[in-house]
Amino acid sequence: KTKYSKLIFRKSDTVPEELHQMVQEAFLTLRKHDCFFQDLVRIKGKDFLTPVSRILIGNPGCTYKYLNTRLFTVPWPTEGYDIKYCSPEIHDACKALIRLNDYLHIEAVKALQGQNLFETKGIKDVTVMDREQNFVTSFMEKGSISKDQSSCCVPEDDYTSLKNRTSYNLTLLNYMDPLQMLYLKQEPYFGMGNMAVSWHHDENLVERSTVAVYSYSCEGSDMEESNKQNLKGRDPAVWHVGLKVAWDIETPGLAIPLHQGDFYLMLDDLNMTHQHCVLAGFSPRFSSTHRVAECSRGTLEYILGQCELALQNLQTGPDSMALSLKSLETEVVKQVEEIHNEVEFEWLRQFWFQGKRYLKFTDWWLKPMAKLEGFWRKMEIMVSIIL
Repeated sequence: KTKYSKLIFRKSDTVPEELHQMVQEAFLTLRKHDCFFQDLVRIKGKDFLTPVSRILIGNPGCTYKYLNTRLFTVPWPTEGYDIKYCSPEIHDACKALIRLNDYLHIEAVKALQGQNLFETKGIKDVTVMDREQNFVTSFMEKGSISKDQSSCCVPEDDYTSLKNRTSYNLTLLNYMDPLQMLYLKQEPYFGMGNMAVSWHHDENLVERSTVAVYSYSCEGSDMEESNKQNLKGRDPAVWHVGLKVAWDIETPGLAIPLHQGDFYLMLDDLNMTHQHCVLAGFSPRFSSTHRVAECSRGTLEYILGQCELALQNLQTGPDSMALSLKSLETEVVKQVEEIHNEVEFEWLRQFWFQGKRYLKFTDWWLKPMAKLEGFWRKMEIMVSIIL
């Protein structure tokens, strides 16, 4: 209660059975279609393959960068976008995950309201708590609140803050079968046992946004907690999430068992003030980790806008159709070259060294990548003109 109050844990029986069924079928479908991949990441200048296999699913055109690797979302079904999936099963799996996303969004709103973890500009208004249910109901029904409604719930600024910090734009799905791993690191500080994922903060998130994690371990009867009386510490057969206060090994760490269909929320600034790890059990496990990615520089819309900005300096002669530059001023040339590098190294290379994986789901990214490559070629011409 004192050190981990912003961690909210919910057992599987609090989640609608229909949602469990949809999501767990989605995990198994994606596994059946070989849709989970180890990522090549860079840590302290060295390249590693992650022990956990992953795929990113979320808003069309979004990306998420961690450990110097940019992942591109497999788009979930979104109104206004024409997304053709490779099979109806893949479509249904992505649809199930957006359903889970919506559910966890509402749970995060309720949890933040319950802990009063939003800015209230110094106003301690009892009606905020009294009318919490109205607020959540409005959120669920409409996804937004009108001005006259908001006055009876939370101030409008706080409503916006609450929405921004809980509106997950993507989920990073994880899969690991620990019995297939030859070696897993031991947790070094508290003797918690095998780690599937070492101590870390989640990167690249909107400040003070909630992270929601739904866990599905493929437990059989033999995987139930066993010989409890003979065990010291955690049951090694069961998956756990571990938490510790960042840069502090004096405060006791926390290890929470995760069974089929349990989920937890890391509220407010918990991801910044604490580190977490994942402790491996014996059975294979899936998880869906929902995030509010900070992608102001990580969306397709953003990079296309940057390209158009750079190409404003390219002009075609009225007679000869020869290409030339409008300006050779240092600042203009520098800006164009920064965008040129960004397109090549943050987008084209990042996509294509792993890009074939996305074709298992959809060809949605191919046209945007072709468009970006066309822009890149024009910027190559601009370089040659400068030289």
